[in-house]
Amino acid sequence: MITTITGKNQVTLPAEIVRALDLTLGSQLDWSIGPDGTLIATPLPSRAKRAAALMGAGRKYLRPGSDPVRDLIVERVQEDAAETAEP
Repeated sequence: MITTITGKNQVTLPAEIVRALDLTLGSQLDWSIGPDGTLIATPLPSRAKRAAALMGAGRKYLRPGSDPVRDLIVERVQEDAAETAEP
């Protein structure tokens, strides 16, 4: 596959590569130069994929029965109540 660099240093990726790598709007590529002078473009995982990979990672540090999300919500409600009660 051959692509051309535009006057603004932009390149259009061939559809075959986009489909093969499951790239979507907003996908990021990490560009580097290999030791033999080849151009390497490595797709970076999306923010959603990185967040999904971390989901539950800290669970092992929680005490049994704790619910940090509920605790945060309660704390925010208390803060909001205190702000509206102040003169």
